[in-house]
Amino acid sequence: MTAKKFAVKKIGIIERYQEFLPITDSTPIISLNEGNTPLILAEALPAELGLKNVRIYYKFEGLNPTGSFKDRGMTMAISKAVEANSKAVICASTGNTSASAAAYASRCGLKCFVLIPEGKIAKGKLIQAYRYGAKTIMVKGNFDEALNLVKEISADGKITLVNSINPFRIEGQKTAAFEIVDDLGDAPEYHAIPVGNAGNITAYWRGYNEYKRIGRSETLPRMLGFQAAGSAPIVEGKPVANPETIATAIRIGNPASWQGAVSARDESHGLIEAVTDDEIRAAYRFIAEREGVFAEPASAAAVAGVIKLAKRNYFEPHSRLVITLTGAGLKDPDFALSFDDPIACVEPKLDKVREVIES
Repeated sequence: MTAKKFAVKKIGIIERYQEFLPITDSTPIISLNEGNTPLILAEALPAELGLKNVRIYYKFEGLNPTGSFKDRGMTMAISKAVEANSKAVICASTGNTSASAAAYASRCGLKCFVLIPEGKIAKGKLIQAYRYGAKTIMVKGNFDEALNLVKEISADGKITLVNSINPFRIEGQKTAAFEIVDDLGDAPEYHAIPVGNAGNITAYWRGYNEYKRIGRSETLPRMLGFQAAGSAPIVEGKPVANPETIATAIRIGNPASWQGAVSARDESHGLIEAVTDDEIRAAYRFIAEREGVFAEPASAAAVAGVIKLAKRNYFEPHSRLVITLTGAGLKDPDFALSFDDPIACVEPKLDKVREVIES
């Protein structure tokens, strides 16, 4: 007897949520089957924080095709670029956007140009953009300077800009909120998220509101955004000229979606606060070593923020909290190996191995 073969159709976010997205019959769908990322129930974190009656979930966006949430917005941005007969796309990036733009552009034969801050991008992300075939250009400056350059280059419309100021990016990213409601049956009471260029907090809030408007959820969450202390323009109320943080993905001094983030905070009765690099580092290690979830440093900013709020008794009992983990830990291998003792290297002898095990 021969085994039967079954075709399994996997779809991305455009096909799954097309009724909520600005597409037409003439929109080509450029997809890598992004989305459908897991909502992982936290076990160690609520126990550590004494939140016995608060259910915490990690929305792990690191399991998107290029390892970050950027794929949700990029499938939309690239699809609409192809629909508009664009021949090339461009972006400025601290890493994840460039990786995603390069991958989706390669998928449909578009040229891709990425500008990245010299020395300010994690090696894993740089390798992705380069290996996907994008023309990668390092700028001797920061992300904000690179973004100003790509705005000027794309101003004549010959090259499509695919940073989050492209409205289709936000449209794609809002689908993560849809998935959360689909999984939980309603919106959570709280949603914590890292804030860099601020497109993601803007997008989630839009998604939650759209689902509530049509009755798929009854409530809206409080949006809790967290910036790195050395890169916290929204918290400080003014742009930061030289942002610095170990969390390279949110090292941005003048967010493109600033107003969207402020609106999400205010309309949801939430907050946007800052966390230190030490707090980010501790949260990064905690979720990897205690939860088995390996996320990039920027993701840990949201976890660090939740830890701070828990210590202030911020969360109501019997509530649900979702934390967005924006990208995979392998994005930044140098950071992952930058602390702790070095990996032991011994002779292939039983006693030597036992010495390390018992030390």
